[in-house]
Amino acid sequence: MRGPASGAPGRLTFASLGSGSKGNATLVSDGETHLLVDCGFGLREAERRLARLGLHPRQLDALLVTHEHGDHVRGVGPLARRHGVPVYLTPGTWLSRRLGELPHRHWITPQARFAVKGLVIDPVTVPHDAREPVQFCITGVGQRLGLLTDLGHPSAHVVEAFAGCDGLVLECNHDPRMLAEGPYPASLKRRVGGDWGHLANGQAAWLLQRLGLDRLQRIVCSHLSEHNNRPELALEALVPLLDGDESRLRVAAQDDGLAWQTLD
Repeated sequence: MRGPASGAPGRLTFASLGSGSKGNATLVSDGETHLLVDCGFGLREAERRLARLGLHPRQLDALLVTHEHGDHVRGVGPLARRHGVPVYLTPGTWLSRRLGELPHRHWITPQARFAVKGLVIDPVTVPHDAREPVQFCITGVGQRLGLLTDLGHPSAHVVEAFAGCDGLVLECNHDPRMLAEGPYPASLKRRVGGDWGHLANGQAAWLLQRLGLDRLQRIVCSHLSEHNNRPELALEALVPLLDGDESRLRVAAQDDGLAWQTLD
């Protein structure tokens, strides 16, 4: 079975293999070029989740890596070695030594645009507690998709870089009250809620308001914490910005991911 990304040339589509503290991976395609952004699942699980979305790993043209944390890179090396997928990453991410041998390795320079076949990628430096983290804006067939997770705070640089997107995958990691009252040790609570950790629901709403909503066809709440957030809380924070219209909002779940979304 082939998913919409394999059979819808002329449209920018994206899907999630799963999103959360146990693993993250996002597919982006224009129908001809297929990118996987991060792979935080083990090899067999990644293959299974790709198949669920209608793709075989050998159909991937590139694997883009945002940073070296395990929930984003667990399956990068195994997938690249087994199926010969080219990997794009920053030198800082590579120097973490968490990916093993990569047969086809390409350097990413933050703020330096590059292309993989028909898709143009802008890597954007973000505040997060990793060696050289980036997030991505991906443009193809006249549409622009922002992938913006693992963000400690919505810096002015991020606001400028991600303005004008047609689709946005946006971190809604935690509810501050749930984080404060939850099971994490104090040091981890400070890390998650700090300026180099993860976005709270309210911060995501603030950022979304600054980015503007006129062009946004799809807004996907992603990287929700299993212990410190709930989908209804993330949606509750964003819905008021849309005058109560939830039709543009989706949630990328940890287990089920998110089915293919199409930008017009």
